[in-house]
Amino acid sequence: MTHVKSFPAHQLDGVVRQVLSDSPDLMVVSFTFDKGAQGAPHNHPHVQSTYVESGRFTFEIAGESFEIGPGDSFVIPSGAIHGCTCQEAGRLIDTFTPRRDDFL
Repeated sequence: MTHVKSFPAHQLDGVVRQVLSDSPDLMVVSFTFDKGAQGAPHNHPHVQSTYVESGRFTFEIAGESFEIGPGDSFVIPSGAIHGCTCQEAGRLIDTFTPRRDDFL
């Protein structure tokens, strides 16, 4: 049986983060960006997949920079330093494996 949980939204510097669903092995998170907002460079042990629902972003992963828009998706390997700048307000849907307990 599936149990639907509700998670609070967290806002910081033009970005709203909201966990959509989670289990110990997987987490889905929405990030809504204002134009010009940034995801500061960081890394984590989780493998991350990002899907662009809307907007335009410049991403940098391990020193490689690229632009993405609606419908684009990619994977960020465990430990890779990555970050982004929002060029046009939009929303990213990220999945993490395993779950990011720091988001709970």
